[in-house]
Amino acid sequence: QVQLVESGGGLVQAGDSLRLSCAASGRAFSYYAMGWFRQAPGKEREFVASCNLNGDVTTIADSVKGRFTISGDNAENTVYLEMNSLKPEDTAVYYCAANRYYNTYSQQDKRFYNYWGQGTQVTVSS
Repeated sequence: QVQLVESGGGLVQAGDSLRLSCAASGRAFSYYAMGWFRQAPGKEREFVASCNLNGDVTTIADSVKGRFTISGDNAENTVYLEMNSLKPEDTAVYYCAANRYYNTYSQQDKRFYNYWGQGTQVTVSS
């Protein structure tokens, strides 16, 4: 079974940094792409960032562009989300996602992904 395990969340002050990790089972090249989503209470799960494992191609949501960076490649089974200059509105449960095969959905669409981790809580206070 494919398993994704997130770690690195916590309680921080505005302006602080965190690094989230997502450990994926199996070989990295087995995954077409991996991404990060987040969900705050009462809100829809929203796209944060994604990384293609067939090349160094990344996509970052406008809301976090310039502050967050995703890293991962075919040589890695762990994908990272570097979060800098955190804001209270970044507070959410952050989920790692992955898929193994191409489909017609955008990587920014949660329907693109086949597998999801259990989530890690990030709380940013003012």
